[in-house]
Amino acid sequence: MRGSAIRGFEEGKPPSFRHDNPTGPLHPVLVDIERTIEEDASLFMGFHQMFKQIPDEPKFHFDPTGKPQVRSYKEMLHRIQAILTQSPEFGDPSVLLEKMIPVPINAMLNWPNNTPAGRHIFRHPVVNTHFKKILDVWAEFLSSPESRYILTDNDPRGWFTPSALAVLTGGEPFDSLFACDRSQEHFGFASWDDFFTRQFRPGARPVASPQDDSIVVSPCKATPYKISSNVQYQAEFWIKEQPYSISHLLHSHSLTSLFIGGTVYQAGLSATSYHRWHSPVSGQIIDISHVPGTYYATSPALGFTSAALGKSQGYISHLATRMIVFIRAVSEPLGVVAFVAVGMAAASSCEATVRVGEDVRKGDQLGMFHYGGSSFCLVFRRESGITFNENVFQSLEGQKVVQVNSALGLVL
Repeated sequence: MRGSAIRGFEEGKPPSFRHDNPTGPLHPVLVDIERTIEEDASLFMGFHQMFKQIPDEPKFHFDPTGKPQVRSYKEMLHRIQAILTQSPEFGDPSVLLEKMIPVPINAMLNWPNNTPAGRHIFRHPVVNTHFKKILDVWAEFLSSPESRYILTDNDPRGWFTPSALAVLTGGEPFDSLFACDRSQEHFGFASWDDFFTRQFRPGARPVASPQDDSIVVSPCKATPYKISSNVQYQAEFWIKEQPYSISHLLHSHSLTSLFIGGTVYQAGLSATSYHRWHSPVSGQIIDISHVPGTYYATSPALGFTSAALGKSQGYISHLATRMIVFIRAVSEPLGVVAFVAVGMAAASSCEATVRVGEDVRKGDQLGMFHYGGSSFCLVFRRESGITFNENVFQSLEGQKVVQVNSALGLVL
């Protein structure tokens, strides 16, 4: 087993049987953040306030997965200690608020990051630096063979139970949809992350109108969140409407001015989605930019909700860790298109699999998210004149999924 991710845990027990609040020595990355909290007066105050500001009402005594809500930073660190060698569970939807299937750290921090103090704490650069180190340790475990214990149908929380597979595939046979081998243990996946980033079998999600460069396709399997036109160079993205501020969304990239007055299409991926990104257009990769950022920040305009991260997608896109891929489209009216992969919460790793200068066809893979739910934006120039398909608006109104590689809109 990988020592750096396992040190200090209850040895000899499978992860599913480790206690949620172990009392042994904390992992070094947790010792580091504990020391920072206790030595920085502002953070010490903020972490105390964050937990005290959670309402003392029955609803908030449990996190969205039904586990007892942590009430102090000490308890939070010991809960994370356990999570570092646990894989996300599919769980029992009957006990999940709003039928969420969240990543465990997200669930634990859901109520704390809804508080005024929590919104400040999770924007703090020092806190985000520490959480990146924590998430990197967890990612090491999730990329190891030990993480596969939950890829089973022998545990009601497993990802291969009939109810879980129905959610993952919408009723289609899992092995006909995804590249795997059901005859092998864990369907042949090498780790939980290997399962999370699973690939479709060839032809499972065909590209809409592959020879027609006027048709833009969906880069991900995702639920539409917002379509916004005439976006401004700078805007107050933290207010209730969460308008897009292009200079902040694109991190003041040299190509930002191309998109002033343009259109942003945003959609969110759940933890059960397909997590690879595909090119929405044919063209050439002209730049790729990785932007470090926040992990658990939520919009200050929201109240207490079990879906704070999902409802903060517009806001988070300006602050979160993200990968921006600029594509010069073959279609002249489209010109340059920006794809922004937004790593929400534990989806701390946005991996591009293309390089600058590479030519791509519509539907070719661009990269992938690792470890958790996420979001993306497509940013179009004003001159593109893109018209979105009616089914996209219907999906936006009905909160229905738009499949990867399906038609999003038309450019004339």
